[in-house]
Amino acid sequence: MSAPTRKLAVASLIVMAGFMASRVLGLVRNVVIAQQFGAGREYEAFIVALTVPDLVFQVLAGGAVGSAFIPVFTSYFTRQQEDEAWRLTSTVMTVAMLATGVVALALALLARPVTELLAPGWDAESKDLTATLMRTMLVSPILFAVSGFATSVLNSFQRFALTALAPIVYNATIIVGAVVLRPLGIEGVALGVAAGAALHLLVQVPGLIAQGMRFRFSLDLRHPGVRSVLRLTGPRMVGLGVMQLSQVMTVVLGTYLIAGSIGYLNVAWLMIMTPLVLAMAVSTAVFPTLAEESARDRPEAVREVFLLSLRAILFLTIPMAIGLAILGEPLIRLLFEHGEWSATNTRMTAYALNFFAIGLVGHAAVEIVDRVFYALEDTRTPVLVASGAFGLNLLLSLVLMHTSLNFGGLALASSLAALAEGAVLLRLLSRRVPGLALGPIARSLSRTLAAGLLMGITILALPELLQEQLLLPQTLELAVVVTVVALAGAATYLLFAWMLGSEEPRLLLRLGRSRG
Repeated sequence: MSAPTRKLAVASLIVMAGFMASRVLGLVRNVVIAQQFGAGREYEAFIVALTVPDLVFQVLAGGAVGSAFIPVFTSYFTRQQEDEAWRLTSTVMTVAMLATGVVALALALLARPVTELLAPGWDAESKDLTATLMRTMLVSPILFAVSGFATSVLNSFQRFALTALAPIVYNATIIVGAVVLRPLGIEGVALGVAAGAALHLLVQVPGLIAQGMRFRFSLDLRHPGVRSVLRLTGPRMVGLGVMQLSQVMTVVLGTYLIAGSIGYLNVAWLMIMTPLVLAMAVSTAVFPTLAEESARDRPEAVREVFLLSLRAILFLTIPMAIGLAILGEPLIRLLFEHGEWSATNTRMTAYALNFFAIGLVGHAAVEIVDRVFYALEDTRTPVLVASGAFGLNLLLSLVLMHTSLNFGGLALASSLAALAEGAVLLRLLSRRVPGLALGPIARSLSRTLAAGLLMGITILALPELLQEQLLLPQTLELAVVVTVVALAGAATYLLFAWMLGSEEPRLLLRLGRSRG
């Protein structure tokens, strides 16, 4: 196994562990909020308000964080120009902080009119609450703008422990805010978001100091590295803006549908994010290696790392998507159906989850394919494809939401757009990376999909069968059902994969052994 692959194995395992821990806490966070507020208007107001600070960060700073910054930063260290690398870091951090600060302040002053645009179907009281929550949380994009670059710096040095810890601390702080500040209602959760963003940054500072980072406020926009980052950031800003607009679009359209639609879609999406986090972890871990090999002009290494990563991602996420479609309702009932969260909320959320599961493969593929384009310093192609996917999503959403699918139509539209985006990006990448053939990927995907479908057929009736046979308290019964079905699904999937001759299990074992 080559050196880049061994390095990927270790990094992926560290990042995956951190991402999974963060995702578990993210689920706990949402379980806590759901128990206290259900899928009612307070919860929906929180979701709508949070879209604005997310949009500010992603568009103004997220475009430079990682995708544009890491390749340029890494190139300076490859050429042993450490001082220039830190000058670059200081300037981009300062610019991002100032840009997000100015925009966040303006949006805080205009929070009420912005809410009119985001939730046109709501009453005045709900809009007032949304505006208040928005003002509280608008401090978070300023902090994340700096924290995001801190994460990129540490990832560039293959230092993933603190960057994996940061989102864990963020989620834990929101949980504390939801519980300790419960007398403040949903505003306590918003305060937890602001405090969590601050801790997300602070927990990474020791790692930056250990790497010898020297920060000073700087606006040296003439620095060649800064100009390179800004050049790469432009298209990426548009791309992230398109992605965020897709989420905003879903929120806006959801305000016209049945009550609770936004809450159902949000929880269902969070459930999908659990397996998707595997793709995000592998993609995050592999990106510095891709950028380094690209800077050294080693296309064969880029190809090897990409193919291994993509096949591993698809092998892991496809059965999880099928499993979530089968286990969705009992899993949501086990996690969320307490306090204010009702059985109706569970059924509605599981309904949306089934449609989101269809697009998981597309979302997972986009995570890794995008990273290869960024490593090649091409941020334009992913933007153009994402823009096309947004247009398709919007068109399908407007059509499907007016059918009997209702809010499920919004989830289905998102899934179909993601599948189209992943397929187009993969096709374009095959033309950019020498020797990258789609035939082996298609054969691997077909075996993985076949094994996943056979698994699904085998365990499809198992949840209902177990629930009929078990005579246990509801929570314990659900826990047993979810555990048994998940284990049975994993075992049958691996068995069918082996019978179909899939190479991925052996590849994953090689990755595990490579840690030694």
